[in-house]
Amino acid sequence: MRYNKDRTSTGLPGLDRVLTGGLFSGDSVVWQINDIDDCLPYVQAYAAGALARSRRVVYLRFAPHAPLLTVETGVELHHLEPDRGFEHVVAEIRRLMCAAGSGACFVFDSLSDLPHSWCSDQMLGNLVLLTVPLIRTLDATAYFLLQRDHHSHLGLGPIADHTQVLIEACRHKGKRYVRPLKVSGRHSSTLYMLHVWQGNDFVPVTESATTSEILRSFPWSRLDSATLQLGYWSRTFSAAERILENREWGASSFDQERTMFQHLLQMMISRDENFLILAREHFSLSTLIKIRKRMIGTGLIGGKAVGMLLARAILKNTEQRWHNILEAHDSFYIGADVFHTYLVRNNCWWEKHGLRTLEDIQRDSALVRERIQHGEFPGYVRRQFADMLHYFGQSPIIVRSSSLMEDNFENAFSGKYESVFCINRGTPEERLDAFLDAVRKVYASAVSAEALSYLEHRGLLAENEQMALLVQRVCGASHGDYYYPHAAGVAYSFNPYVWSEYIDPKAGMMRLVFGLGTRAVDRSDDDYTRVVALNAPHRRPEAGLSEVREHAQRRVDVLNLRTNKLSSYDFEEVVRQDPSLPLDIFTSRDREAEAWAREHDDEVFTPILTFEGLLQNTPFVADMREMMATIASVYHNHVDLEFTVSFYGGEGYKINPVQCRPLRVKSHGVVRDFPTDPPVHDLLLKTEGPVIGDSRVEDISRIIYVVPRLYSKLTIRDRHKVARLIGKLNTLCKRSASHPLMLLGPGRWGTRSPELGIPVSFADINAVSVLCELVTMHANLVPDVSLGTHFFNDLVEADMLYIAIYPDRDDTLFDAAYFERAKNRFPEMLPADEKWADTIRVFDLPLAGGSTFLTLHADTRKQRALAYLRHERLPHDHRADDKPA
Repeated sequence: MRYNKDRTSTGLPGLDRVLTGGLFSGDSVVWQINDIDDCLPYVQAYAAGALARSRRVVYLRFAPHAPLLTVETGVELHHLEPDRGFEHVVAEIRRLMCAAGSGACFVFDSLSDLPHSWCSDQMLGNLVLLTVPLIRTLDATAYFLLQRDHHSHLGLGPIADHTQVLIEACRHKGKRYVRPLKVSGRHSSTLYMLHVWQGNDFVPVTESATTSEILRSFPWSRLDSATLQLGYWSRTFSAAERILENREWGASSFDQERTMFQHLLQMMISRDENFLILAREHFSLSTLIKIRKRMIGTGLIGGKAVGMLLARAILKNTEQRWHNILEAHDSFYIGADVFHTYLVRNNCWWEKHGLRTLEDIQRDSALVRERIQHGEFPGYVRRQFADMLHYFGQSPIIVRSSSLMEDNFENAFSGKYESVFCINRGTPEERLDAFLDAVRKVYASAVSAEALSYLEHRGLLAENEQMALLVQRVCGASHGDYYYPHAAGVAYSFNPYVWSEYIDPKAGMMRLVFGLGTRAVDRSDDDYTRVVALNAPHRRPEAGLSEVREHAQRRVDVLNLRTNKLSSYDFEEVVRQDPSLPLDIFTSRDREAEAWAREHDDEVFTPILTFEGLLQNTPFVADMREMMATIASVYHNHVDLEFTVSFYGGEGYKINPVQCRPLRVKSHGVVRDFPTDPPVHDLLLKTEGPVIGDSRVEDISRIIYVVPRLYSKLTIRDRHKVARLIGKLNTLCKRSASHPLMLLGPGRWGTRSPELGIPVSFADINAVSVLCELVTMHANLVPDVSLGTHFFNDLVEADMLYIAIYPDRDDTLFDAAYFERAKNRFPEMLPADEKWADTIRVFDLPLAGGSTFLTLHADTRKQRALAYLRHERLPHDHRADDKPA
């Protein structure tokens, strides 16, 4: 490692001689001490010497101990706020250092006080790793203080490895002693000996008896990573375990236990008061100790993990029967500090921190993502990962994001971050490599365009978002070469899609699939799911057997144990892998198909995935309705829950709640009666549903319309181009605050398959107020109501109204000609892409000099929507003989 050889001083000539000429510019000096008084004269001499040489001295104050320096001496004092989090403190240090400029001298309070705010030795090491290179770049010098025997190797290791000078300071029988432990770039025959301060000199202690007596008086400082020194977390949880043990003997007080419980909640569960209220009621000190024993690293476990644990605890604490219904789980939690450490060790922490604007994202996010995906993990983390995989054996697992802001009361982050399956087959080395790749992929998703756009849209880019991980055993069993649960899905405690007067929105709904739940939350192809109203499970949106057959699930997501991949197969293929499947629970007989097969003496696969046996012949619906109502009542908020269902050996089913989060649902507004037959030439849209979202009456100010007949002729590549252009228009609409905005287009918005619709991400349409799907892609495609998907959760969060339009139905009117002849603003908004103006049309309202408005009238309870032109007189002109322009 190269250093600037320009010399500077410790302010003590005798100490400079010990260090063979003082300090180099760029040196970071760490003083290891028993208490503040051990190093006070060294710090004050350093500052005084720097001021005497006209150098700026910057004192960074953040600890509760007595001040090291005073401003009266000419020192610049800056107060930091550790409670605002690691990211804030590091960014503020960087700002102050850069402002001080080249050659400045910095003094830091005792770093050992920071773990009390951050609850992590690991983050202490990360701070030094990020700060030391900046000191070197600025040719500055810095003094850091560190309490001896106070930190684990997670904090000490990076400090010992990356600082240039490490010195122990102590007092013994009224004398002061120093002992350099590391001095980079210089050497002498006595450099690493114990030295006593005598007058203006520091004299080597050569007598063995004196050296032994002094060094034995304070603990040996072990700096190597193999040492099991007790860091902040270890000490804290050891104290918590002692409190529990003492309670059994009546030796600990309730106040001790409560204080420790509250402290641990903020260390590992959450700092969001909404979740802390729930955790105080449904967790205990023993709960937190059990969670810690399944943790890798330190830090918060994140929103997804907390939501899953709370849902299970709420149910089990409410009624004993849930202990028998819920499938046991043995999840692991990778703390958020591991994410920070990974970024720091792979030199991409500052790059991620710098993604603060849309311009930053567009310019740098791909590079940051690439660096994260190719980073390396510290050896001690790899060893812990390997131990965890040894525990799971060869059972499939899933690595799920569990960021600090994910699944909270304000932001769901639905589908914004990755979840990665690990089939977990092969040698231990192959399994570890696959797991590390999965973790990298989830970490990289923290800076994906979709995630960053979501943060930007919600004003969260400057917040301290951290990525913890939840590692879960995949629920289910092996069926031939395939692994999957019998059923999975997502349930809501509130049903926003009321297609019948018999449906109670407050009873909730669920979206149910056979196999892995990935099919329930992603709009990936032209398949369908079973949508169930929990108070009326037998009332289907479809009419008649032909529609039920047409809209039944046909493909199943499974883990292929032979190819080590997540794959989709036809239901018939999946069934043939395991003839013992209990099909009577999940399928209905297609008697028409059976009769045809008999008549033609042909073998036809006839079962239809309707889930009728599960819904009619088991208490599953009642259990799910009670489950959702129970959790929602404790949350005092509607919730959505991802779950699996498996039947095991004739013992009934087990439900596994794998994720739970608050659901933002607005109460339906009071909607005026529909206008009595507006003139036909003014009626542009009329539909009888589906209409999903908050009922409303509002004037639309801009419409973006994708012309179906032209879009249907485009290549797959061009359809992706259309999606990108809509994203550009969306950005322009956000900047101009042009709302409400209506978006109309053919097929399914947000699909991953362009042949089914328009493959936008939610970031491409997040300025939209009303989203309309025109059922015109091909004859057999209907808009699969996306309830429960990640895409739908985004609609809910954005308070976006969803309308499906069937132009060929008798009860539907859609004036396509009007939308195609209105004045198109696309060429002036995106002049470089003018050739797409025929396919994408944009027009603004009001029209006719400001007197003609487009009013949308939507009633989600009655599943009706109208859009019509409304004509008003101009407010400045009241003459009866005037006509609208």
